Amino acid sequence: MTRYSRQDVLRILHLRARQLTAWEQAGLISPNDNYSFEDLSQLRTLRTLRATRITAKSIRESVDAMRRVAGMGNPLNEASAVGRGSHLAFRHNGALVDPLTKQLSFDFEAGTKRQLSIVGAAVEAREPDVQELFQRAVRLEEDSATIAKAAELYRHILTLHPGYAAAAINLGTIHYNQSEFSLAEKFYRHATEADPEYALAFFDLGNVLDEMKCLSDAVAAYQRAIALVPQYADAHYNLALAYERQGQRRRSLRHWLTYVRLDPVGPWANHAKAQARSILSTERLSIVSRSGRLVQAG
Repeated sequence: MTRYSRQDVLRILHLRARQLTAWEQAGLISPNDNYSFEDLSQLRTLRTLRATRITAKSIRESVDAMRRVAGMGNPLNEASAVGRGSHLAFRHNGALVDPLTKQLSFDFEAGTKRQLSIVGAAVEAREPDVQELFQRAVRLEEDSATIAKAAELYRHILTLHPGYAAAAINLGTIHYNQSEFSLAEKFYRHATEADPEYALAFFDLGNVLDEMKCLSDAVAAYQRAIALVPQYADAHYNLALAYERQGQRRRSLRHWLTYVRLDPVGPWANHAKAQARSILSTERLSIVSRSGRLVQAG
């Protein structure tokens, strides 16, 4: 069975080490030095969920509840997690299950091609072909020898279902990791158009635009990600960096401070704190007092 080192996981999923550590500390993934394909799939799901308003604590509560309600060993791999307010629901066998309220409903959003039959609370369904193709592409992607086949399959999925944003993001990331930034931008933009509420798509778009030195466009993409998910710590961090590269240190300050509030521990937090201190010590900033009077800082 193929195993992946910690560095492999960070590279493949485009994660920071402190994020992986945070998920381990939250009990969402077991601490390890090497990971299975199932671990990789679970981490990919967590990466997507990070770009939502759902906290790690709420994810853990929903996962634990799904284990109890459905008897699943690993709901993040055995079902499809979707945001529902401040917690998760799970798509499974043609049904949408809210494990915290124990509500079961038809999964109308999953597509009209499914044929459902219900026996009591059990729901049987055949997953759409596009879902099966996507899972096959994900497996191909994790092996360096079959990445080209994965890219070809993602392209086929987008031909069948142009609105499949997750396939566009994964294809964009394949090109990003190969330093094919123009192609990566194309598919990340495709994802933002397919799902304008998908914060992760705008975040990834900002990253590739930053690599291409298109800082104004990168700033706009990060801003959109933050507008969708104000607690998106990584987007605040990267937006602060982009502002600094533009020489707009005052604008970066707010996002350094926000990042520290959202993610206060670790090397990235230390860097953000240092940047904020540097700006506060060298810039004369106008601050509005509680009375509404403008005063000067520094």
